[in-house]
Amino acid sequence: MNDADVSKQIQQMVNFIRQEAEEKANEISVSAEEEFNIEKLQLVEAEKKKIRQEYERKQKQVEVRKKIEYSMQLNASRIKVLQAQDEVVGSMKEAAAKELLNVNHHHHVYRNLLKELIVQSLLRLKEPSVLLRCRKEDVHSVEHVLDSAAQEYADKANVHPPEIIVDREVYLPPAPSHHNDHEPYCSGGVVLASRDGKIVCENTLDARLDVVFRKKLPEIRKLLFGQVAA
Repeated sequence: MNDADVSKQIQQMVNFIRQEAEEKANEISVSAEEEFNIEKLQLVEAEKKKIRQEYERKQKQVEVRKKIEYSMQLNASRIKVLQAQDEVVGSMKEAAAKELLNVNHHHHVYRNLLKELIVQSLLRLKEPSVLLRCRKEDVHSVEHVLDSAAQEYADKANVHPPEIIVDREVYLPPAPSHHNDHEPYCSGGVVLASRDGKIVCENTLDARLDVVFRKKLPEIRKLLFGQVAA
């Protein structure tokens, strides 16, 4: 084999090796590109998932915030409604309290009322001797009905008429005045107590109004607003 044949054979081998190398390089390049595309796709999908999760998280936060705001607005509205209802009820009680003052103007009616209040108080206390307090301006009316009240109590309770001592040192406050809105006041009625002061029966007109109002408040609310407040 001469030199030319050797060179030709070597060249063929070189070309074969080069071709093999190029094909191998192409395979590696294609494989690398495929792996790169797969990894890139995975990264893109992972980022998309993170974005979707973040969006869902923020969307939930917005929904929760909206629910909280709605609940707060609803509670604020309810509070305003309740406040308005309380104002209406309060104004009714104030009007009723003013009407109590008119009872004093009808002397005969007021005397009978004082008698009934004294009898009721005696029935609650069931004491043989009691201390009675009233307004200074009511002393004469109270003394006028004292004996008959004591006798009526005795007849109902089947006991001897009790001793009723009118307190002439401490009186109940006078009727309310526009000049002294913050001063203690009493619209009328009596307060009876046992002699040792341990048992007290407050039977003033103001106390009776408070009791009736508390007792009838659900009915009043139902009549005014169509439902019983919880």
